[in-house]
Amino acid sequence: MGGHSHWSTIKRKKGAEDAKRGKVFTKIIREVTTAARVGGGDPNGNPRLRLAIVKAKDVNMPADNIKKAIQRGTGELPGVHYEEAVYEGYGPGGVAMLIETTSDNKNRSVSEIRNLLEKNGGRMAAAGSVAWMFHRKGRIVIEKSKADEEKLMSLVLEAGAEDLRTEENDSFEVITSAHDFEKVRKVLEDQKIEMISAEVASVPQSYVSLKGKDAEQMLKLMEALEDHDDVQNIHANFDIPQDVMEKVAAK
Repeated sequence: MGGHSHWSTIKRKKGAEDAKRGKVFTKIIREVTTAARVGGGDPNGNPRLRLAIVKAKDVNMPADNIKKAIQRGTGELPGVHYEEAVYEGYGPGGVAMLIETTSDNKNRSVSEIRNLLEKNGGRMAAAGSVAWMFHRKGRIVIEKSKADEEKLMSLVLEAGAEDLRTEENDSFEVITSAHDFEKVRKVLEDQKIEMISAEVASVPQSYVSLKGKDAEQMLKLMEALEDHDDVQNIHANFDIPQDVMEKVAAK
């Protein structure tokens, strides 16, 4: 599990560079717009929108951009209509993958995602063949230097978390039910405990250990997919040693 969690840390470190290129802004604006369209424009009554706004602020998105994205979602401003879709696939070494997308052209998206998978040692899978390997959980990653383990354990369990795991890459991972995620995240926010990532994700029930060429190819596939504008989230059950992941990420 440590390897996959470490990917979140690497993504965050690369976030500043991605934001300069507008990649992060594009994805978050789509999420804000879609969240507002699905659940309404009031973040107090729309947990998905509330989390999208937190992510937008985390990358220093201007408040006006956020407001306009919400207004496009609620129909107050004209805008592109995005459709959500989840594609199932396999990566190198038989890694199971769920790829969440938001697109204005699903035919284009599925064709391009299939191409990226095939170019990087993966393939598309039939609907239902991979999804059963995952369950929806809240997942919050915190650097060990940001919190005392005993105090953190007490805090999150009291707030409704299911587990606190210690990862090999100097971080804690808080696991919650999808229902209790927002409550636990809010408690951590109120205590001013900095989070590397906070999301409701499809968490694998088991993991595939990768090394060597398969590990390198898997990370290249992750980067290629995450660089695609239509891809919002990727859930995969790979476990890659931290040193291998850092070596590949540094290239």
